Amino acid sequence: MAHQINNLIFCVENKRGKSQRNSVKSSSRLYAVPANMASSKSEYVFYAPIPSGPYNPQPQQNVVVLTHYRPTPDYCCRRSLRLYISITTSLLLLSAAAFFLYPSDPTVQLARISLNHVRINAAPKPTLDLSFSLTIRVRNRDFFSLNYDSLKVTVGYRARELGFVSSDGGRVRARASSYVNATLVIDGLEVLHDVFYLLEDFAKGVIPFDTDTEVDGSLGLLFFKIPIKARASCEVYVGTTNQTVVREDCYSKVRIFFSFFN
Repeated sequence: MAHQINNLIFCVENKRGKSQRNSVKSSSRLYAVPANMASSKSEYVFYAPIPSGPYNPQPQQNVVVLTHYRPTPDYCCRRSLRLYISITTSLLLLSAAAFFLYPSDPTVQLARISLNHVRINAAPKPTLDLSFSLTIRVRNRDFFSLNYDSLKVTVGYRARELGFVSSDGGRVRARASSYVNATLVIDGLEVLHDVFYLLEDFAKGVIPFDTDTEVDGSLGLLFFKIPIKARASCEVYVGTTNQTVVREDCYSKVRIFFSFFN
């Protein structure tokens, strides 16, 4: 086998039949045949194409190398400025939406309380007769309406409940206030346990009363129903001489929780 490879004869055959070496075209092929088979033209074996000659050069290829693009400092500054402006605008829009849509605590306040009459009965046993005229203010600070189902006012003396008055529901417009008037009448209330404190306060000319005002309602926001329960507690000092409110100290508490419309 090695002897046959060493005896290979390289021949050039032109398709047009020309044997001149200087007229070889691009269609020429290179064939390799063994020495003992060179006389047989029908047994040529394809070997490899001949490289292009000087008369048929390869087309010239150009390579373009792109360098890394480095933006100018002004472009970076403008891009950063646009990013900061977009973030600031988004934060402002979110803050405005939270301010207008987030429910605020409604304010429940005992706007006015007047003592119509107060009387202590000593016989046959110590009792107390009272009559109050109350005005409760419900203020809605939200941008949507407030509907309350009930309103209840309780009057007590030294942590003891004397009586209560309730009112039907109502509606408070957005950013508005509603006033509810009520009258509390207590007749023949036994004050055996607190008779000494009551006589002492009556002698001082000022009787302290405790009032609790509760409002149950809901805020309507889009597809949500937001139940609320507001409560205002006040300590009211009533003068026995002219039967008016001398001083009033109040604080409020509101509970809000979310739920869907049923």
